[in-house]
Amino acid sequence: MDFQLLAERALRDELPSREEARVVLCAPDSQLDEILIAARRVREAHFGRRVKLCLLLNAQSGICPEDCGYCSQSKVSTAPVQKYKLLPHENIIARAKTAVEAGATRFCMAVAARSASEKDVVHLSAAVREIKSDPATCHLEICTSLGLVNAQKCRDLKAAGVDYVNHNLNTSENHYPSICSTHTYADRVETLGNIKDAGLHTCAGGIIGMGESLDDLLDMGFALRELEIESIPINILLRISGVPLEEKLQGVPETGVSHALKVMCLMRFLNPRAEVRAAAGRERLEEHQAKVLWPANSLFVDGYLTTPGEHHSDVRRWIEAAGFEIEGA
Repeated sequence: MDFQLLAERALRDELPSREEARVVLCAPDSQLDEILIAARRVREAHFGRRVKLCLLLNAQSGICPEDCGYCSQSKVSTAPVQKYKLLPHENIIARAKTAVEAGATRFCMAVAARSASEKDVVHLSAAVREIKSDPATCHLEICTSLGLVNAQKCRDLKAAGVDYVNHNLNTSENHYPSICSTHTYADRVETLGNIKDAGLHTCAGGIIGMGESLDDLLDMGFALRELEIESIPINILLRISGVPLEEKLQGVPETGVSHALKVMCLMRFLNPRAEVRAAAGRERLEEHQAKVLWPANSLFVDGYLTTPGEHHSDVRRWIEAAGFEIEGA
């Protein structure tokens, strides 16, 4: 396949066929650079060489009643994670200021819960209003990840000044029952509809390396396009001891560098105008991390929900050394 033709079509907002998308994932590693070059052409057409830094706060940790098999914070996990209820305002505000110091332009607050309560939404909304009213932090884009969110809660978040709400698809509809039984894929799609109906920006992506098939990856990618998701974080599964999926995947090879990069490129071809974010697990790409920015235009700094990440100063250094620019710098 001529991947430059795929890029040209993406620049016209034309979807690849399912078979063409499969070719991207199945291409030999000898063609990886061709795929990356084509994806970078699309990325730079819409985002130049800018890289958006995002910083995450685990605002409520380790007490989720759901049974998502990949998550160290679920009720079925025995992983040694911190457990605490929703953080007070001063902790949230302090983390927002840390985001600014790190050079991040998006601040993301996540709550380990099936669905944040109305009380929690009021609490977070007050914190968001304070962040938005402070000259030091008012420029931050605010994203919240609160589990299943109904229409009224979405409207309340919008009124408070929240910009994005995250609710990942995680995988395909077909594969979803293999990773979770306490809610459905349809529940997640309904939440994304509520987010969009409230006038909020949508953030939804997935996790690769959970035992999914190529068809599952294709289904997820095309679903993100169909749902018109605006911000797409792609995670590489971190196998954490005590998490059910870790035991289930014993003997299954971890996601390789080339496969991870091909998935990122496919997300760019399928969603040319969307933000594509290299999320948890990107550090496993090691010396190949810079190449993830050929399809992706955004990443996290200073860690994830329950796992550490790279310090923002180190990330900024290699981003600039690779010829990219920090957004907002």
